Amino acid sequence: MTRYLASDLHLDHENIIEYCDRPCDDVEEMNRELIDNWNDVIGTDDVVFFLGDLGFMMDEAGVQNALDKLNGRIVFIEGNHDDTDRYVSGLNTHQYYILSRGETEVMLTHRPQNCPSFWDDWVIHGHHHNNHPDEYPFVNPRDKLVNISVELTNYKPVEVRYVLECLEAPE
Repeated sequence: MTRYLASDLHLDHENIIEYCDRPCDDVEEMNRELIDNWNDVIGTDDVVFFLGDLGFMMDEAGVQNALDKLNGRIVFIEGNHDDTDRYVSGLNTHQYYILSRGETEVMLTHRPQNCPSFWDDWVIHGHHHNNHPDEYPFVNPRDKLVNISVELTNYKPVEVRYVLECLEAPE
């Protein structure tokens, strides 16, 4: 079992292709490639901390269909395009999640601005895609932020271990 992070698939969201300059011709190609990329990395016993925005305007059947295609056990942090009240019953959802590895703790959330006020350490988030690269690059040591939107992770989930190693790397 390996732990991974992913965010902002935006399945069925046609406008995201242009908005984030995704390398796809249409939404069907984007959906297929994102799901294939996910399953190429994630095994059935792996855990994925998914930081929100699975789809766009999906109903419960669409969400269930997407989840059925994705390998692994998903810990779901709700994004601004997710309506988990409509989602599949039993889906493990959170507004934020504190992830621990040894003595290191990081906050997982969709939007870094939504972190609880008590938190003053590293935040791993999505939401900002590749639209504000100066403020929200993959790793922003000044503000202790890591942006794992799929546009910054080669459209694939990334290992928790790799991300935490990036936090320990010298600047």
